[in-house]
Amino acid sequence: MSNLILLGTRKGIVILDRKDSSWHPRPIEHAGVPVCYAARDPRDATLWASLDHGHWGPKLSRSRDAGTTWENAPAIKYPEGARYIVKVLPTPDFDPDAPTGQPEYAGATVYKIWNIAFGSDAQPGRLYAGTIPGGLFVSDDGGESWELNRPLWNHESRGGDLFRGDATSENRWQGTPASIDYGVFEPGIHSIVIDPRDADHIHVAVSTAGVLETTDGGKSWTGRNQGMLMDYSPNPKAEWGHDPHFVAGCPGEPDHLWQQNHCGVFYSNDGAQNWRAVSKPEADARFGFPVAVDANDGRTAWVIPAKGDFERMAIGGGLAVARTTDGGQSWQSLRNGLPQEHAYDIVLRHALDIAGDTLCFGSTTGNVYLSEDRGENWQCLGNHFPPIYSVRFG
Repeated sequence: MSNLILLGTRKGIVILDRKDSSWHPRPIEHAGVPVCYAARDPRDATLWASLDHGHWGPKLSRSRDAGTTWENAPAIKYPEGARYIVKVLPTPDFDPDAPTGQPEYAGATVYKIWNIAFGSDAQPGRLYAGTIPGGLFVSDDGGESWELNRPLWNHESRGGDLFRGDATSENRWQGTPASIDYGVFEPGIHSIVIDPRDADHIHVAVSTAGVLETTDGGKSWTGRNQGMLMDYSPNPKAEWGHDPHFVAGCPGEPDHLWQQNHCGVFYSNDGAQNWRAVSKPEADARFGFPVAVDANDGRTAWVIPAKGDFERMAIGGGLAVARTTDGGQSWQSLRNGLPQEHAYDIVLRHALDIAGDTLCFGSTTGNVYLSEDRGENWQCLGNHFPPIYSVRFG
């Protein structure tokens, strides 16, 4: 198992080290600065953190010495001429399929670096970053320079190539509430899943649009939302407008993908060609944000449920983790060692991770829990951390 856990928190990055069968937090780094995502590059052990400076804007920081020292990485910027169609916060009677008037355009700027992903061993310098407002950036030199993936940015589902002129198709990408703090309501890319068999095969997930796939290294993209539902929409089976909260794949069986969203848990065993709803509300598997998948068995996954959209807290005041080992046909509610009274935790989309048989998650109330037996039993690693945005094993 890993001997390092990275916590991206509201007030900096916390690194926990495993020593003598227990976990010890180091002093906080980037103190006072929100870290919305932190992860370790498995190829060269570099640690990466996405900083969410309120005044200076989003920045990347990296450590080449296991977190002892940190340095600013070159900034991610949209190229000149990058535009998008402005979205607005929907009203309760909002219909995403209703005709719209003349679109309003805005110049693109990075509001948030929401996710960082690492290329294959055959691509030693390849990094990916997903941003609000919905751009996928690629680096081939270890983060020294970044380039916007234009085929995705210019996709017909979001209006076409706005570098060339006004929209040639209707924008079906809606905004995400995660962007409201930045004074906008725009989409964002929070999940990047790279097929370990083929580095040119990638899935991304967008709030709020859905899942897209490329099989040619990002030269073209296809929507992969068949079988997903939006039970809050006048057209629940619409091709676009879905809000996957997080999408995770199985490294050993990459055709198996999982997600949680507003309408439940969804599973695909054919590379997202089709999704199947596998929620079991009676077993604490429906609404939630994160999902973790076993590294070798694509039918085994864990989710952490929440009560619902308007009451985002633990169900019934007790924390639970739901596990399936049969592709969502059945679920177990795992609670041993987790608080069952007066628990108001919510676990965000990047705040659950797995390494071997060990799982770890952190909550917005600053609690961190770890299981070393696939979720059967849990121990608390701390109750007084800042609100936790991401948890990743190093």
